[in-house]
Amino acid sequence: MSDSPAETSPATSPVQILQTPAPHGSSAAASPPESEDPTLRPAASPEMAAAPGTTNPFDPTRPEKWGAWRDQLAYYFMARDIMSEEKKKAWLLASCGVDTLELLQNLRAPRTLEDISYNDIRALLDNHFAPKPSRNTQRVKFSLRQQQQGHVPSGLICHPDREHLIYPLGCTVIVQGINVRTQDFLHGHTNNVSCVTVSSSGSYVASGQITFMGFKADIILWDFQKREMLARLSLHKGKIENLAFSPNDLYLVSLGGQDDGSMVVWSVQKKEAICGSPASARSAGNPTTLVYSNCRDEMFVSAGNGTIRLWELDLLNRKIRPTECQTGQLKRIGTCAMMTEDDNYFYIGTSTGDVLKLNTKSTLMSDYGPIKEKFSLGVTALLLLKTGDLVVGTGAGIVAHCSGSNYKAIKKVQLQGAVTSITPRGQGHQFYVGTTEAQIYRFSYSDFKDELITTCHSEAIHDVVFPYVDARETHQYGSNWLDCVIAPAGTSRFEPAGAGSCTHRLNTPTWNDGKIRAFTPETGRLMYVIEHAHSMGVTAVATTSDCKRIISGGGEGQVRVWEISKSTRKLEEVMKEHISSISCIKIKKNNRECVTASIDGTCIIWDLVRFMRRQMILANTLFKCVCYHPDEHQLITSGTDRKIGYWEVFDGSPIRDLEGSLSGSINGMDITADGTFFVTGGDDHLVKVWDYNEGEVTYVGVGHSGSITRLKICPHNKYIVSVSADGAILRWKYPHTK
Repeated sequence: MSDSPAETSPATSPVQILQTPAPHGSSAAASPPESEDPTLRPAASPEMAAAPGTTNPFDPTRPEKWGAWRDQLAYYFMARDIMSEEKKKAWLLASCGVDTLELLQNLRAPRTLEDISYNDIRALLDNHFAPKPSRNTQRVKFSLRQQQQGHVPSGLICHPDREHLIYPLGCTVIVQGINVRTQDFLHGHTNNVSCVTVSSSGSYVASGQITFMGFKADIILWDFQKREMLARLSLHKGKIENLAFSPNDLYLVSLGGQDDGSMVVWSVQKKEAICGSPASARSAGNPTTLVYSNCRDEMFVSAGNGTIRLWELDLLNRKIRPTECQTGQLKRIGTCAMMTEDDNYFYIGTSTGDVLKLNTKSTLMSDYGPIKEKFSLGVTALLLLKTGDLVVGTGAGIVAHCSGSNYKAIKKVQLQGAVTSITPRGQGHQFYVGTTEAQIYRFSYSDFKDELITTCHSEAIHDVVFPYVDARETHQYGSNWLDCVIAPAGTSRFEPAGAGSCTHRLNTPTWNDGKIRAFTPETGRLMYVIEHAHSMGVTAVATTSDCKRIISGGGEGQVRVWEISKSTRKLEEVMKEHISSISCIKIKKNNRECVTASIDGTCIIWDLVRFMRRQMILANTLFKCVCYHPDEHQLITSGTDRKIGYWEVFDGSPIRDLEGSLSGSINGMDITADGTFFVTGGDDHLVKVWDYNEGEVTYVGVGHSGSITRLKICPHNKYIVSVSADGAILRWKYPHTK
């Protein structure tokens, strides 16, 4: 989860000029309030006198019970229809107990409790009894969850205006233009987004997130036109599994994850919970998908592991009532759902590879198929066409046009990666398909042919570089610097351990199979391969500006110098001083010296003429990155100790060190051509811009949800490009422009 940025540093958002971040507000009014004390409660009105339920005062010596006590009071308010914020505040102060009241007065001192709102009291007690854990803890826990899940089901949505695509990227929701390639960013989640939905009118967007067990997982309601947050809704714990809007934008229904197991209906206008219920029977599994009626605001369907339920909202009594749908002898796990326009039937895609058709009135299954040739790896996405036919997406990457009568495939297209989303544009003449390989395809219904329109990395990105361009050659590239970014990521056979500096003639990514491959940056054509470059994989590489040498570092700690010509690649020298993996290599402008950083805690400055060590820098850290200052008299380094070190190149003596991060390693850094500013990024997910001489952070960029692995400043100081372990590439406007 993201923390707040450095103490005094303004923050940024991608593709925008770095600017001061908006502070997170307190919990929304829809968050559950607290409970009451039977001995100290205000006099009940006649209608309240008959309402059931009493609670005990909260014991402040047992802070672990705060969440349960607060939730109990929330349900007490719901049972007694206490809606006024003033009444909620009065009930809370009267029922919390004398000890908790004294604690609250101390926390509020020197101000009194008269002018504080109910939500502020809640936030004050939340921060005291249940402070949020550190970012590092949450990052480690979620990285395991992210590797298991790998994608967001139904995460790609075409907006009803037909001009925008909406999808999650880490803890951010992206609104991307279709015809005009613009991007807007909806920031507000503190951890990765697990689901997203758009209202029928297009006015609202809702997104839910994932967190770890026992902590509240937020739902954020967004205003699409203004691109701003309307409300933060908090009742579920652990994860928001799915969301759906009612057809007239009156209600939002949310489904909690496996650790939560509840269904909640929210009022969109009042931005508060109406009612809730367990999502499935105790004998059934967990539901994972939702679909709302197209005609009625009071009906929706949930499906999952052995459960299909049709729900009716009883607004008068503030209840939702489920009806179990019958499938006879069939036992299925529902993965996706679609409702017909007239609400007479709904379809459920299953992990078995078939589609179930159920009647909404009788709640009985009327049909299913295909019976014999089921879809491999299950049905993962559905689209119902105007003709009554279905478009089916599968876990094997197949998109099939199926007959609505027998579910047999009429046309099939094989895509790369499992299908996660199928979303129509307009009336279905076009539709978009998203896959687990981070690719978006556009289909035309008339010819059912796929067109790849967007692709990105689906795994961690380890490095990013710009072409080396001499000042006399800049006219050849104009303003298309970002067209030359190289960002290698893992494939099915090889996972690059790092990417190296490149020239305008070749680029040389490195691989953990021990080979160095050289490609042309314009076409990506393979030029040559250096076999067996290192015995334990190539972990870092750099090229001289004249393209005559490659300096490579390996997992075994060796630094090797390769002489390159048009027809031959010759090993010139092996330098053996490091005892562990090389993490970074930088070469001086004159190509006569280089510095290597290693996770053995040393940085070594090498003479590339005599192939000898000139200086060694020792520190109690695992070095991850190193940079020459442009005048090449000083070095800056960083690593797992979170400190930024300044060093003299001449004798390796330390100059000073800075506290570079509050949590987590610093993995990448780059410096401007004039040496005035440098940038860093690491496990705290923040891009920081530093003043080199003052040693102070001038700007902070908040946008990544994974650990930043590398970042670079573009040659003309227009942009900063950062890449991260979650496969994201973010471009930032460089803030210190003249």
